[in-house]
Amino acid sequence: MACVNPDGSISESARVLLKAAESPGTPEEIGKKIGQPLFKIRSSLRELHDAGFVAEKDGKYSATDAGKKML
Repeated sequence: MACVNPDGSISESARVLLKAAESPGTPEEIGKKIGQPLFKIRSSLRELHDAGFVAEKDGKYSATDAGKKML
């Protein structure tokens, strides 16, 4: 599932994930919030992290300022 489109915009599924990550959470917690399988959450978090839209600290992910602007 691609989160970041070639034009720099994000997919609807990425928008839902970023919204769930406004408060820090583990991949498991975020997955429970949005009802997605853990493998999809982990993959999406990696992609959003690489794009600078989420940050990771101590195993918890949260939306960065850049990610929040995408909402």
